[in-house]
Amino acid sequence: MKETESTVAPVKTRIADLSNDDKPREKALRSGIKSLSNAELLAIIFGGGIPGKSVVDLSRDMLSSVGNSLTTLARMSIGQVSRSYKGIGPAKAIALAAAFELGMRCRDENLRDEVTVRSADDAFGYIRGYLENLDHEEFWIMILNRANRIVGARCVSKGGTAATVVDVKMVIRAALDNMASGLILAHNHPSGNLNPSPEDDRLTSKIKAAAELMDIKVLDHIVVGHFAFTSYHNLGKL
Repeated sequence: MKETESTVAPVKTRIADLSNDDKPREKALRSGIKSLSNAELLAIIFGGGIPGKSVVDLSRDMLSSVGNSLTTLARMSIGQVSRSYKGIGPAKAIALAAAFELGMRCRDENLRDEVTVRSADDAFGYIRGYLENLDHEEFWIMILNRANRIVGARCVSKGGTAATVVDVKMVIRAALDNMASGLILAHNHPSGNLNPSPEDDRLTSKIKAAAELMDIKVLDHIVVGHFAFTSYHNLGKL
């Protein structure tokens, strides 16, 4: 039977179907992975395009939609990515999220190896990978020993896009369970606004007062934004 237009399966443009000059895998083998553009790296992650559009062009369109900002793309949830881009289903969105997560873990791996806090920059360098790209607020504590060395970090609260509710008792319990001599508080502002709110100030004061009863010092409170931070210590608030 002669196939009608409606019975012909759509053909996806795969990396294998591109010309040699447009194949990112071959380019990486010839010139190294660093020679690839951001769109070409995304194309390798996705593997295939959609009818009438190569995977490289699909990746270029995705980057263009976020102003070519990998940070903006990394902050999108798996659901947001799969809903926002034709041809990017849950499997490809998960692969993209996994690539971003591996990159952040690689960046932060050495930074988290027995960090001694000498300044707010040290604390931010340690905690940023946990908080920087979240689309919701989380509140963390960094646990320090007597030598001001970070021996661990714990998330004590997760909230929405504008706030998170923190139970002071849970903060102190986590500190005592881990034999903390000092604490550094940290939370993120998904909006990127680095100014501590009045509620941030009140919470910091409550935790500091409760910790002092247990002979635990609250050394700082870091507010994490987009590649930047505010330190209560630097502001003279602690």
